[in-house]
Parts: sequence; structure tokens; C-alpha cells
Amino acid sequence: MSPVGKRDYYETLGVERTASDDELKKAFRKLARQYHPDLQTGDAHKKTAEEKFKEVNEAYEVLSDAEKRRRYDTFGHSEGQQGFGGGGFEGFDFGRGGFGDVFNDIFEDFFGAGGRGGGRRAERGSDLQYNLELAFEDAVFGKEVKLKIPRWEVCQECKGSGARSSTALKMCPSCKGSGQLRFQQGFFSVSRPCNQCEGSGQIISEPCNGCRGRRRVHKERTLSVNIPAGIETGMRLRLANEGEHGSNGGPPGDLYVLASIKPHQLFTRMGNDIHCDLPVSFITATLGGKVEVPTLKGPTIIKVPAGTQPDKALRIRGLGVPSLKGGEPGD
Repeated sequence: MSPVGKRDYYETLGVERTASDDELKKAFRKLARQYHPDLQTGDAHKKTAEEKFKEVNEAYEVLSDAEKRRRYDTFGHSEGQQGFGGGGFEGFDFGRGGFGDVFNDIFEDFFGAGGRGGGRRAERGSDLQYNLELAFEDAVFGKEVKLKIPRWEVCQECKGSGARSSTALKMCPSCKGSGQLRFQQGFFSVSRPCNQCEGSGQIISEPCNGCRGRRRVHKERTLSVNIPAGIETGMRLRLANEGEHGSNGGPPGDLYVLASIKPHQLFTRMGNDIHCDLPVSFITATLGGKVEVPTLKGPTIIKVPAGTQPDKALRIRGLGVPSLKGGEPGD
């Protein structure tokens, strides 16, 4: 039986007793945002929200732990006198996978990615997209193409420091070299990157001649890309690590090549088959005969049966588009 005034944990989170871990996490995130005291206005609202916030946290802290949830399902709140019901953040294990992960997610929602503290973080470079227009034949047979890709790269002259020399880097006076400014945000002590040094902890007194203190330079590089036979409009090729360089030692992004196929004067692609409208004389269609047909591999002769009607499809096997999956080509 629950103590007087103590709500059932499942009722607190608004979930069924059979709720999965994902359902618990989703409910907790929603309520944590709703009742976070720092998002309230007025002292009365803040106090009420604070109590709700503690209640929601206590419920999730118990139900997100498999062993605590099992004991709670068996004994209810009576077990809380021996270990549940911290009433706040006391006893919460922020490092534990489920609870720590969801709280980190909420920190980012409230305070941004810098809210977790720490120095200037390594950041992955941006992905790039190159829109490539291909001739119909090149899409069918494949081709090696040369692409000129403009991107930001780490300055090699200063190795990404932005300074002319090591002595041109001074400790930031605002954050005292930590790269972070710390302040109190409701329950939490929150850190954000220092605005003056942009989280690096250092001020550049003499900028690098190559990048002028930006740490990166804009360059154009040429890449050879093999376009596979059978590629279609809308398909993307991913070239790993060929995007923009990361910052602070972070990995580069990827380059995506988006294919767009030019229309052909004679041929239309339908899946891996190629269609061609062929004018045939009335006499040939009526009596039958042989006609020359253009294909991407050169002209070929086919037999038109007697009595062929308009829009009749005649098939030449194997002269369509190669299969990207390695199967038989189209017709």
C-alpha cells in the first residue's frame, strides 16, 4: 500500500504498469520539460513545478532500473523506506545508462550542446552534397568522373591553432583558460563555452598569415569518382571523409554525390528496361519484315511479325540497363 499522499509511480508518469523502457523514457522526457522549474514564471509556479519535477524524477529513477522496478511492483512504496523515494536528486545515479542518457538529452534541449561542460569539443565536419548531371549513356554503362569539390580544410600553416606561433596564444582572461563559463541554472551548475575565446581557452594575439586566425582555409580539391553502371536519378553515392574537415581534431564529414540523368532523344528508361518508339511502315507492319533498331550498343536488326499492331512491344533481350545488384541486365 502506498503511503498517504504518495502517488503511484506509474500514475505519476502517466503510463501503464506494462510500459516498456522506451515508453517510460518518452513519458519522463515530456514531463521533465513540462515541470522544469527554470521554464516557469512566478514564484508560486516555480515552487509547484519543483515539487512535480522531483516527483517525476523519483518515479523514473525507480522504474527505469530493472531491479528497483521489480521490487516496487512487488512491495510498492513500502520498499521506498528502504531505498526508494529520495524525494529529489539524492541517490540518483546519473552515470547509469538509461537515466543518465535521458537526462543528458534534456540538458541539451534546455541549455544547448554546451550545457554539459567540458572544454572545447572536437566537432565532426559538415557533410557536403555535389549534384552531378550525367548523360543517359554514362548512367547506363558507368563512368569515372572528375569532381572539383570546394570545402573548408584545417590550415596546415598553423595546424588549426589560428595563431602565427605558439607564443601568439594567450590564456583567455574571461574563462581563465578553461574554455567554459559556469553559472547556476536552477538545480544545476551549468557550463557554457566562453564567448570571448569560443571555448578554446586561448586568445590569439597574432593571427596566422594563412588563415587569418580562422583556423581553416577554403580550398578546392579534385576527386575521381567511379559512377556505377545502372545508376538512376535520385541515387546518392557516399564518399566517406571527403566532406569538410572537423574542428578541434574532429573527423571530417562525408561527401554525397547526387545523380541526375539527362533525358535521351530516343530512349526512355523504365526500371532496367529501355524503351524506344520505332516508326514502321504500314507495309512492313502488315506483311512483316526486318527493320534496323537503334540500341546503346549500336544498331541491330529485328524481325517484325506480319500483322503487327500499333504500340506492339517487341523485345530485344539483354540490351537494357545493367543491374546494380549484379543480376541480369534489362531488355
